[in-house]
Amino acid sequence: MAGSHRAPRGGGRAAAREARRQKARKRNQTIAAGAAVVVLVGGGGVAALNAFGGDNGSGPKVGSGPADDKSAADILSDDKALLDAAAAKTLGPTGTWTVTKTADGTSAPDNSFACQMQRFADPAGLRTWVRTLQNSTTKETAVQYIDVSNDKATAAKTYTTVVRWLSQCTTPQTRLSAGYSTAGVGQAGVIAVFSQLPGAKTTKYRTVAVTLAGQATMVVEHDTVSAAPPRPSAVLATASAAAKKICEQTGGCGTGAPIAKPALLPNTDTPGFMAPVDLPILAQIDKPWVSAPPAAKTTTGTQCEKLDLRKARAAKYGTVTYVTPEAKVPTEFGLDNTVAKFATANAAASFVEQIKKNVDACEKNVSNAEVESTGTVKTPTVTGKSWKATYDTGNGNKFVYRIGIAASGDRAVYLLFPVLKKLDLTDAAFNETLVRAADRSLVYK
Repeated sequence: MAGSHRAPRGGGRAAAREARRQKARKRNQTIAAGAAVVVLVGGGGVAALNAFGGDNGSGPKVGSGPADDKSAADILSDDKALLDAAAAKTLGPTGTWTVTKTADGTSAPDNSFACQMQRFADPAGLRTWVRTLQNSTTKETAVQYIDVSNDKATAAKTYTTVVRWLSQCTTPQTRLSAGYSTAGVGQAGVIAVFSQLPGAKTTKYRTVAVTLAGQATMVVEHDTVSAAPPRPSAVLATASAAAKKICEQTGGCGTGAPIAKPALLPNTDTPGFMAPVDLPILAQIDKPWVSAPPAAKTTTGTQCEKLDLRKARAAKYGTVTYVTPEAKVPTEFGLDNTVAKFATANAAASFVEQIKKNVDACEKNVSNAEVESTGTVKTPTVTGKSWKATYDTGNGNKFVYRIGIAASGDRAVYLLFPVLKKLDLTDAAFNETLVRAADRSLVYK
């Protein structure tokens, strides 16, 4: 199949949360507008990065790359270097893989891989290839997407754009389960594992590898259904083989053995806080989470915590609220993520211990409170605890909250989630979110 240039295709807490919801809605609209700007401006990766809040440097103009950048006629002019059925066997030895479709820039679909925000990652690039494959035995599917840019500098910006699409994923009922950085596969790479709305015993996972190889940005996605998140090894091996097949033409071949190290995709919008894709999945919410701008609040929480960050002498603190502004939910719905940086790890740990004591003793000190422990969290870098607190205000009115507190180094994180009718998380989902928030806090400055 011959390649071609691309063708475009056409009250109190509730009141406060509602205000943050409106800010989140505006933020969501701004992001969407940014995507439109990329298409209209056609910035060849430079405009794409700037529209999504990336590097503000002017960067190279399209076609002004170094002398070793190749011309359009030389790079992936046909589909011979794309993944074939034999190479796809690295995704799993069981069953038979077949190529189901190959599309070039004139026929590429609007969405080829998880979290893709626009048809082409480099709107002014040389060409695009999309190949889909399927395993007839296991029913697993895979896709290879390649964008070829005019020069290597623009390709690097295109790669950054794709990584940001993944880290700021707006696909409803999709959560980032795990992330990895890769080496030995092209010049740079990441792997992201996304989970979608779980079933009774199994969950659909989309494992996505993004690789920069000279003038090409390549995505390899493997979709599976299993009881646990897949390890990155299968997609790592396939992405490595795929990169080797194209890098002789595109440049940017990898060196050394392919490896994947655990590393969350960067949240460039609000470093130190969770990205919306980190948030838990609720079956009743079919719209994406959106984050409102950070706010510096000295006190927050319910009656139990007695949380005052100014009195605790936190060096810096902030709160980000996550809501689903397009979903039909009460205005109280959402999740607050507070991060506080202390002078030392001991100070952060002391603060967390005091909050734990306050919540554990809440039933004794607050007459209308009922508190239930919902678990402890402990990883090599995070320690914390969670509860469900119920406040009886009389006349049959009860307000229920999930509360979480954790320490990670000199940071402390606090989560607050109001439980509403048919809108609750499991203990495990809330605790996983608490750990993710603590992991994210390590880059809070």
